[in-house]
Amino acid sequence: MDIITLGEMVIDFIPGREEGSYVRNAGGAPANVAIAASRNGLESGIFCKLGDDDFGRFLLRTLEDNGVKPLSPELCREAVTTMAFVSLTQEGERSFTFARKPGADMFLDVKDIRREYLEHCRLVHGGSCSLSKGPAREATVYALKTAGELGKMVSFDVNYRNLMWDDDREAAAEMIGKILPFVDLLKISEEEEDLIGGRENIPRLMEENHISAVIETLGSEGAECFFKGETFLVKGIRAEHIVDTTGAGDAFWGGFLSRLMIREADRPERLTREILEDAMKYGNVSGSLCVQAKGAIASLPTRKQIEKSLEELS
Repeated sequence: MDIITLGEMVIDFIPGREEGSYVRNAGGAPANVAIAASRNGLESGIFCKLGDDDFGRFLLRTLEDNGVKPLSPELCREAVTTMAFVSLTQEGERSFTFARKPGADMFLDVKDIRREYLEHCRLVHGGSCSLSKGPAREATVYALKTAGELGKMVSFDVNYRNLMWDDDREAAAEMIGKILPFVDLLKISEEEEDLIGGRENIPRLMEENHISAVIETLGSEGAECFFKGETFLVKGIRAEHIVDTTGAGDAFWGGFLSRLMIREADRPERLTREILEDAMKYGNVSGSLCVQAKGAIASLPTRKQIEKSLEELS
């Protein structure tokens, strides 16, 4: 297997065409990245915990229909799927209200992480929101640490949601710091620079933790890469129109990792500036295509769509 992601899947209830109606869509960053990888021709899997209910079965079908293999034990009776009720403003901004059955625990546990899958993959990807609640924190640390010890590439996306971290950015920053020694590729955004001590702290963090590259996404401006003591910017692709920004960061990272793994043979030491720049262009196009369609998973572009856009740009 090429890529394994770990974390939470959710269901978005997006307002439908008729007043009072809702369209059910699957979402969640780990699933988006795994599906983006699958659409780019890679073998992908996800460690996630799904409830043995209608919503959980819907998410299971969504994964399988999109070429992603669920790697956790069977649907869990003690778990319940997270539902996100979503309202949209005229500007397309989303407002989330999460609903979860009282007392239910749908978050990953260490026992859900099967070591044999980690042994037979090339890259493991996690995000900081998967650290924030219950046993998922221990499971995330275990998965990334084990992958690093096994010599796998480890990718980590720094993200922060007030709801997931109970409005405690300091706790998020502290936990992210504990993950960095296992990370090869780190993704941040401008809004989350403070969680790693600011932009000026990146060189020190890379040296102390042996991080190969840090990618900072800059929205429509593109993405900046910190690599081997230098920085370089790959300009973004401006979307002709924006329908929905949800999933754009996942589309970028999914496209970036896919292209990176196609170009890079099997070891992170073989990363070069040329390969990183190529992957960043791929990710920028993927993100710009995503914002022109509705629904996170539904809008994730395919390899063919990305490459067609790159040809048109050149």
